[in-house]
Amino acid sequence: MVHYLVILYGFGFFMLFSCVQDNGSASTRDNSTNDAKRVNINEKQFEIRQTKDDSLKTFTSLVDVRQLNPTIKVDLKYTTDDNFMGMRLYEKIDRAYLQKDVAQRLAKVQETLSKKKPGFCLLIYDALRPVSVQRRMWEALDSIPPIQRGKFVSNPDKRSLHNMGAAVDITIVDKLGIPLDMGAGFDDMREIAYPSMEHYYLKTGELSIQQYENRLLLRKLMQSQGFRQLETEWWHFNACSRSKALETYNVLLEEF
Repeated sequence: MVHYLVILYGFGFFMLFSCVQDNGSASTRDNSTNDAKRVNINEKQFEIRQTKDDSLKTFTSLVDVRQLNPTIKVDLKYTTDDNFMGMRLYEKIDRAYLQKDVAQRLAKVQETLSKKKPGFCLLIYDALRPVSVQRRMWEALDSIPPIQRGKFVSNPDKRSLHNMGAAVDITIVDKLGIPLDMGAGFDDMREIAYPSMEHYYLKTGELSIQQYENRLLLRKLMQSQGFRQLETEWWHFNACSRSKALETYNVLLEEF
């Protein structure tokens, strides 16, 4: 009987010890899980901080174009409802910001224009544009297939040069401050606004010689400083390729 009790007691102690070990392991697993969660949260917070830092870095490398050449005029269309969205999209941006080296090139374009056409000025419709606004534009055109949509608004996931302050929407105004007639307005999505379709519309008579020459004036001036015109928008000019911009500049995600 005593022998039996000793065995029973020993068995009970073993079970108790096993339970304690199991509980300890479970506790350890719970702590490990919590630690993992904390790590993930910290990593996520770090990514957010990095995102904000990137925006700040982008801002510090940008300049107000008119600080380099006050002759250039600005009428930011997305601070008003005079755009294809029919609403104000910028709440904080109220100046034409570009990367400094891009703004310097644009200032030289104005110098050339002033010599060629005294009293005429560049007029900026849009410059720096945050990705958040780019996305709203992209989503507003969701009835258009992505491939076609890209003719008018760059996919925000792939970034636009506007998001880096390396693109500008621009025209020319005369001595009275009146924009030159380009045969199609800003944000006009019709094919008549396409530089690639100009010869066709010249033949049909829908684009006049004067309108075409006005476009050529703007195009040649911008090309003299290495700007590249978009094939589907007479007003849009890129300072460089998208890949070059992504290598060189940071991306502005939100309005600063």
